[in-house]
Amino acid sequence: MDRLESTLRDADNQTWLVDLGHAIIEKRRAVGVDLLTPRERLIHAFWTADYSMRNAGDLATARDLDPLFLVDARAAAATLDLPEATAAFSLSEGEFERRYFELFDGLCGELRGR
Repeated sequence: MDRLESTLRDADNQTWLVDLGHAIIEKRRAVGVDLLTPRERLIHAFWTADYSMRNAGDLATARDLDPLFLVDARAAAATLDLPEATAAFSLSEGEFERRYFELFDGLCGELRGR
């Protein structure tokens, strides 16, 4: 992941999340969810939400892909001591949907800083 992230250093937030998310999906397929780091779990959950919001406009697809994405994201964010991500993924699903696009850049910034 480090090499990919260094190549994505100057990428916009959407490209960063999509490309890194895909790499984490491949890792998850290869080694299983239990071997993902908390940061990788959080990015995967964030990618899942982003995919759903940008393609369907809600979190229904995210729930279909991973019913526990919000729970996993909240736990990983708390483990990593990321206050913005913890707060965002602690919102109700409806509030998270409504505020998703206003929260997006802040969440990317916090995750990219780690």
